[in-house]
Amino acid sequence: MASFTMDNTSTISHKIKVKRKQMGITQEELARKADIPYTTLVKIETGAVKSPSVDTVNKIACALDTTIDELIVNINMKKRKPSVVSLFSGCGGMDLGFYLEGFNVVWANDYNHEACNTYKQFFGDHIVEGDINKVDIKSIPRNADVVIGGFPCQDFSMLWKRGGITTERGNLFKSFSKIVEHVNPKVFVAENVKGILTANDGKAIKSIVEEFSKINGGYKVSVNLINFADYGVSQLRERVLIIGVKNSLNHEFKKPKPTHVGKHVSSKEALKGVEKVPYNNEHQNIAHGTIEKLKIIPPGGNFTDIPKNSPHYVKGMISHVYRRLHPDKPSTTIIASGGGGTWGYHFSEPRPLTNRERARLFGYPDDFVFTGSMTEARRQIGNSVPPAGIRPWAKAIKKFLID
Repeated sequence: MASFTMDNTSTISHKIKVKRKQMGITQEELARKADIPYTTLVKIETGAVKSPSVDTVNKIACALDTTIDELIVNINMKKRKPSVVSLFSGCGGMDLGFYLEGFNVVWANDYNHEACNTYKQFFGDHIVEGDINKVDIKSIPRNADVVIGGFPCQDFSMLWKRGGITTERGNLFKSFSKIVEHVNPKVFVAENVKGILTANDGKAIKSIVEEFSKINGGYKVSVNLINFADYGVSQLRERVLIIGVKNSLNHEFKKPKPTHVGKHVSSKEALKGVEKVPYNNEHQNIAHGTIEKLKIIPPGGNFTDIPKNSPHYVKGMISHVYRRLHPDKPSTTIIASGGGGTWGYHFSEPRPLTNRERARLFGYPDDFVFTGSMTEARRQIGNSVPPAGIRPWAKAIKKFLID
């Protein structure tokens, strides 16, 4: 169980005692309200307990109508890892970016069984599998430094008919905001597709910003349209990052500057040596006709490159099918599902990409293994946030928290 160090105890003890006296309550009353043993509280206030658990201090903070951060305000952030609560975690793409920058993910959730298995395999057992609306909100740790998540984006996507914020899945952002209100983080990060900016004639994003501006004393919200290719991902993937910072912090969050504008990572560079990776590298069986189509399409091309007089031309096909990588450019956007022609195709071989190649184009390390079938692994990767692209944002947020 996580606990505070001996160096922190005197600060916590003093602040608990001061806050309790300000509220005019006795030790017995505070212990009862916090649902902890009276003797434990006495030992904490006197400093007899050298390493009080985070859970116990959190209970005391809630009973005092304050936050755990207020009780440890004088503790240097550099001495502890900033904590994260992760929602709609999937296989853990966004979590990985924060993990690699030294954050401690203390709780996560997703409803997809195989995604949770993948997550557990790499990060551990702190992910809770199930519908976020059925999770007991009291079981979610309060006062984490950051809440992150990509609430489901299908209803905002420009690829499909949009219901946007009026649909049940669109309203899952309400679940996100409810948990942000409960956890009371300093910062939250929500990722979504570009289509959220125009969903419901722009009303969706306006409602989302207004929602977050009202809870916990209000968050200053910035809506950032970015291309992950500009942050080192070998994929042209435009996404929206909605970042909220508590108004009470009175400190400006500085967005990270793009690191790869004009020098994008090419697909050839990203896939170098990938054939040697033993995990998720199975080749898909495809029809002979598909192979012949791909032989006609040049690297960087798509179905529209097939001549209309070719026996492999099909009237009505759209340009985003049978897209082949260009060796000297990033991939186009990798999607999570779809039928024939949507798998993404290699630049030098007439075949679909393997899931390991897809993972490389997101910036996953080769030892990050996806569980489940090939289709399920594809879904996990395609639905995830590129860890390499979110990492500069995690680094900037950590700097903000430390400063």
